[in-house]
Amino acid sequence: NPPGLCIVHKPGGLGTQYIWENFTQEKHTRVSQPLGKFLLPKIIETDLCFVCTGTGIAPLRSQLLDIFNKIIPHKNIYFIFGNRFERDILYRKELEELAVQKPEFHFLPVLSRENPDWGGLKGYVHQVYEKIFADHRPTLFYLCGWRVMLQEAHQRLMALGYDRSSIKSENFD
Repeated sequence: NPPGLCIVHKPGGLGTQYIWENFTQEKHTRVSQPLGKFLLPKIIETDLCFVCTGTGIAPLRSQLLDIFNKIIPHKNIYFIFGNRFERDILYRKELEELAVQKPEFHFLPVLSRENPDWGGLKGYVHQVYEKIFADHRPTLFYLCGWRVMLQEAHQRLMALGYDRSSIKSENFD
């Protein structure tokens, strides 16, 4: 299957408005290669921690699949995905299956809204990575989501002792 787009409609947003009005599920479009700095290192020497909310999962999922499809040597990968409700967990089945197949991959969905049937992690993404990385092990953090989440994550990770060079982020505000 060709890669797809994961887009939230933002009323008044130039890009999403155009896409919602002009694209269909069958629409094909060309895209360029990544041009920014939100890229994985050529050699992965530390653990990776992907932290995302909502459609912020899209670039991190692509990076994860690139690691596995190209058989890039790596250490542990923690994928912390925050959503409000269980129904919002995009790519859930795929990521749960990967976690079974790849023992070094840890898929950690977190829900912020009350759901009495949910047996998984509750709250916000911040408490999850703070607990996992309280030991300050060498790690590269990739963050994607709303600006407020990214700002809080930067502050909390730096308070844990990680420097800016260990934290990459991309917002979609």
